[in-house]
Amino acid sequence: MTIVETRAITGGVDTHADMHVAAALDPIGGLLGVQEFPATLAGYTRLLDWMGGFGTIALVGIEGTGSYGAGLARHMAAAGIRVVEVDRSDRQDRRRQGKSDPLDAVSAARAAQSGRARGAPKGRDGAVEAVRALMVAKRSARSERTQAINQARALIVTGPEDLRARFAAHATADLVTDLASLRPRPGAVVGYHTRIALRELGRRAEFLDSQIACLDALIVPLVTGHTPSLIALHGVGPDTAALLLVAAGDHPERLRSEAAWAHLCAAAPIPASSGKTKRHRLNPAGDRQANHALWRIVITRMSSHPRPAPTSNGAPPKACPRQRSSAA
Repeated sequence: MTIVETRAITGGVDTHADMHVAAALDPIGGLLGVQEFPATLAGYTRLLDWMGGFGTIALVGIEGTGSYGAGLARHMAAAGIRVVEVDRSDRQDRRRQGKSDPLDAVSAARAAQSGRARGAPKGRDGAVEAVRALMVAKRSARSERTQAINQARALIVTGPEDLRARFAAHATADLVTDLASLRPRPGAVVGYHTRIALRELGRRAEFLDSQIACLDALIVPLVTGHTPSLIALHGVGPDTAALLLVAAGDHPERLRSEAAWAHLCAAAPIPASSGKTKRHRLNPAGDRQANHALWRIVITRMSSHPRPAPTSNGAPPKACPRQRSSAA
């Protein structure tokens, strides 16, 4: 009886919008081949068949699993292949060896095989991905609403005196309602057309308000159903919870420790010592949206969370967030 031994293959993929470039390595790091495939479902299948022709696919490193490589990462995960996320190639390596898509694919494969790249992709295949998509639409709607209101206020400041006297002191909600209900009558050229512009900006802001409310009606049940314990914490609302969920992804088990989560949220100290100076600084590399969510939670808890009861000796408890902040 002859036993056929199948070698373990490590793959690497440099992803782009239309085409992916794949590389395959043997168990000792030898390059078996480099091939280009379209970024379509049929292309993903051909890529897997091509890699599988060299042996058993053990591991694949993919650049951009959160963008151009998201579809390929999902396809490989569904096929039972372990996928790791690969950062872009080191700049020094690029300077020495040059830059091309095949070289980047080989670099991704070597990073996966050596263990330098070992982070699991977020997944983008569950409720958190749905929350992320809705939050993208909500963030842009909120930004455009703010822009429309600011533009309206600027027109009021530079507009005719009667408009300034009527709208200058309005609160935002009242301003939007009153502007949307304007009925301009033909008259002075500047006044008439300024009123039309203000009416359209008010209607735009009202439309965006209704759009934001519609998106909230979808986001809140998803977030509450996915992490009810997070929403129950003081200072955590649906928006902040959604931002933290998006940072963690659909597979939070990929975060190996609290330290990894702190680094992901740009809230971890890193050494910054030199000579006799021993100090740490905050690591700015991470998800800025998640960092902002943590900041909002802390500020809310500092301003409104009830103080813990004093200890038996009358001293304030050490875990009081407000006192820690003031001492700092």
